[in-house]
Amino acid sequence: MKPTSRPIGYWLRHLHNLIEARFEAALAEDRLGRRHWQTLTLLHEEPRTDAQVREALLPFGADQGATLDDLTGRGWVARDADGRLALTGAGRDAYPRVAARVQAARDLLMTGLTTEQYVSTVEVLATMAGNLEARPPNE
Repeated sequence: MKPTSRPIGYWLRHLHNLIEARFEAALAEDRLGRRHWQTLTLLHEEPRTDAQVREALLPFGADQGATLDDLTGRGWVARDADGRLALTGAGRDAYPRVAARVQAARDLLMTGLTTEQYVSTVEVLATMAGNLEARPPNE
């Protein structure tokens, strides 16, 4: 069966499910989910306010409260002197270990693709989304 014999919606959903499963497996060793990873990455970049974390994760439907509670309970996240959320020493130690497994999953996803092909694919998908966002569904 040729890949083009199935519609784009099939491939988008199928790929989404495969990515979710692969990342779940990569994060399972530390009993983390993708929202944990996204939160750790945000805080690895720099400390953030609660509002900044919520805004950054909003598109993913993340339950920041439960995720932050879990990361705090692990001792990986705490509030800094300014009241912002930040990685603790334990969180900074855990980050590279988790990041290596996430990178391995990303490398597998990109096998056989160039960076240009990836960028082109993302641009095409963003254009398609923009086309549909520009018109209400009832038009």
